[in-house]
Amino acid sequence: MNKWFKQFSVILALVIGTTFSALSFAHGDATDHTHAATEGQIWSELQAGATGYTTSHGQFHNQPINSYDLRVLELRSDWLAPALMAALFGMIIIFVLFIKVNGISKLHHGFSGKMVYRWSKFDVSIHWLGAIPCLLLILTGLTLLAGRFFFQPYLGEGFWAGLVYGAKQIHDYMAIPFMLGWALMTTLWAKNQLPKMYDVKWFLVVGGYINFGPFKGKHPDAGFANAGEKMWFWAFALFGLIISASGMLLLFPNLFEPSRTLSLIALVLHSVSAIVICAFSIVHIFMATVMSEGGMECMVSGYCDENWATQHHNLWYDEIKENGTLKYKE
Repeated sequence: MNKWFKQFSVILALVIGTTFSALSFAHGDATDHTHAATEGQIWSELQAGATGYTTSHGQFHNQPINSYDLRVLELRSDWLAPALMAALFGMIIIFVLFIKVNGISKLHHGFSGKMVYRWSKFDVSIHWLGAIPCLLLILTGLTLLAGRFFFQPYLGEGFWAGLVYGAKQIHDYMAIPFMLGWALMTTLWAKNQLPKMYDVKWFLVVGGYINFGPFKGKHPDAGFANAGEKMWFWAFALFGLIISASGMLLLFPNLFEPSRTLSLIALVLHSVSAIVICAFSIVHIFMATVMSEGGMECMVSGYCDENWATQHHNLWYDEIKENGTLKYKE
């Protein structure tokens, strides 16, 4: 009797357990279907433009989702990141090869030993106020935009995290002095950067920097700034404005409260402007330090050698000599 009772108890327990399991499974399945249906409904409402509620008082505070063309993100990651790398390292390679083939632009009559006043100490300070942050912004921007493609695979996870954090901090802090330097240079130096008719000839003979063929020995007229310097100045003025304006939106979102779409556009414009400034900066640096013998001294002491002035900026030299403003370093 006890044996049959035990067997009956086991069978009853199995039946009850199976029933409860089936009911629980059915309930869970129904819950999952209900949850999926609810998610689908919410997503449909969001796509249709449904708004939400938040304690924020921003212009777009009740917009829970933002729609934009995802190709813009692909443009930044797949095209702009490699373009910034090419602007930096590509231009360096091109100039190294050019100098190897062409050589530098030497002073035909050597150094005179007479130093002519060209830039004030204030101008020199403004130049470096913009130049040093610009270089740091290029390097840190390169790390932030393209580092994950070109640097991260070869670095440890911890080192890469520290590198990105440091790059972000430097990029943010160097933005303000760069914008200050850009504003001062653009405002104070524009008067000497206006295009002239003789600038066309400067481009036709490549500024006289070619040391072979029909261009050899051709030194076109140039005023205080030659045509190449003017092109660099106006590119810096224009794209510096774009990069400063977009940078302010990205650096101070709580102050300007841009929409997500505007933030994305600012990010793309920031990257494009950085590519242009990076390429021009490499050209400018090579021309001042390597390509033009005696050129770097201008932005170190503010003076240039007299033979350098007559060879590269003859119209300016003739002007200051004629009007009596020619001043030598004592």
